[in-house]
Amino acid sequence: QGQLVESGGGLVQPGGSLRLSCAASRNIGRIDSMGWYRQAPGNQRELVARITTGAATNYADSVKGRFTISRDNAKNTVYLQMNSLKPEDTAVYYCDAFSVTYGRDYWGQGTQVTVSS
Repeated sequence: QGQLVESGGGLVQPGGSLRLSCAASRNIGRIDSMGWYRQAPGNQRELVARITTGAATNYADSVKGRFTISRDNAKNTVYLQMNSLKPEDTAVYYCDAFSVTYGRDYWGQGTQVTVSS
């Protein structure tokens, strides 16, 4: 239904960078935390990073120091800056937003990130 629209995925060489964006529709009400998850083939979906309305963040150990999550509350948008990408970062990346208004999570459709030479 397009409540969360992601962009920015693609193919990049090891050591390269990508920036993902996720814009949330106003239809999902007031948003609390937002985050990025990823799922590689054969693996479960895992947390990459989350950020609260007050900009508190947490990261998976595997991405600390390489990835940075940020958000623009006025635009209902969350970003994921990914640097020093590794082949093991290859996955479909999903955006998530928790709606305080409706008491549920909303998910994006996913965007493919492939790190390969």
